[in-house]
Amino acid sequence: MEMDRILKLCVGLNASDIHLTVGRQASFRVHGKLVPIDESSAPLEPKDTEALMKSIISEHHRQKVEEIGGVDFGFSYGKEARFRVSVFKQKGCFALVLRQIPKKIFTFEEIGIPSKVKELLHKPRGLILVVGPTGSGKTTTLATMVDYINTQRNCHILTVEDPIEYFHDHKNSIVNQREVGVDVSTFHEALIRGLRQDPDVILVGEMRDLQTMEAAISAAETGHLVLATLHTTGAARTVDRIIDAFPSHQQSQVRTQLASSITAIISQLLLPKATGDGRVAVIEFMVATNSIQNLIRENKTFRIISDIQTGLKHGMRTFDSHLLELFAKGLITLEDMLPVSYDPDQLMLQINALAAAQKKR
Repeated sequence: MEMDRILKLCVGLNASDIHLTVGRQASFRVHGKLVPIDESSAPLEPKDTEALMKSIISEHHRQKVEEIGGVDFGFSYGKEARFRVSVFKQKGCFALVLRQIPKKIFTFEEIGIPSKVKELLHKPRGLILVVGPTGSGKTTTLATMVDYINTQRNCHILTVEDPIEYFHDHKNSIVNQREVGVDVSTFHEALIRGLRQDPDVILVGEMRDLQTMEAAISAAETGHLVLATLHTTGAARTVDRIIDAFPSHQQSQVRTQLASSITAIISQLLLPKATGDGRVAVIEFMVATNSIQNLIRENKTFRIISDIQTGLKHGMRTFDSHLLELFAKGLITLEDMLPVSYDPDQLMLQINALAAAQKKR
């Protein structure tokens, strides 16, 4: 099977990912489920995955695979689509996972991002975090936010990504996109150098180490709007994760810095639609009110969820409240929502109460 045919089929089916590994048929992830591209095809052999890899990889990236066992990069499939590629070795053989990046940048309404976020993107400084597990749509949400700023504001947007996935044209703003490993050595290096490049908005593709977290928080403190991602779930856990990354003797200072710089946390996850024809985003949204900032300073993050529950006037909502809302609209199933709920027992009580109220009507 040639890579061109695989890519064409992927685009045609709107599959989110392609998996190519030895001993398994080439497979797509469609609406969250892995399915073989062709049921009748034979499992891939080592020579197959190596040939497929060679058809899309540069010599520079090939050397990296040989040196460190894996590499990530982006590439365009003509004008049809763009893919983020991860090439790695397993059991001495090559394997590939290609994620299809949507051609168009979605609107806030299409993703389900609260409209309050638009207001926050006009702020001159602060830290907005988009968090969630791998494959939860964080990059897509960030692309929507950058496009909104690019359209609505007149400023310099500097992005640091690994790899670059969405390309942004200059609109009302100037957008400079730097790729780690190509344009700059590390996220941390890009942030430190970036402060000398007169940015108004800085996007950090991933706060993956202590140095990058420290630089991002400092940039937000010193008059920049910083957008960044973390592989966490929930606002409270995200705050704890950042603080716990620092040595114990620095944590008190970091709490103070984070409390003053954080603007909002968007926590998201993708669940299959009840109809089986796509996925829908479940989003928890926290705005850093004075009360929440005090909770962060005082190391009482366990109470953040209560503030989110009572923060409706600020556009806030908890993960479970959005699950309930999507379930009530018939968009997701009970089987899919309960395993990802923060408090399944309480959620079931709310579902039962909702069902009882509907019966009385």
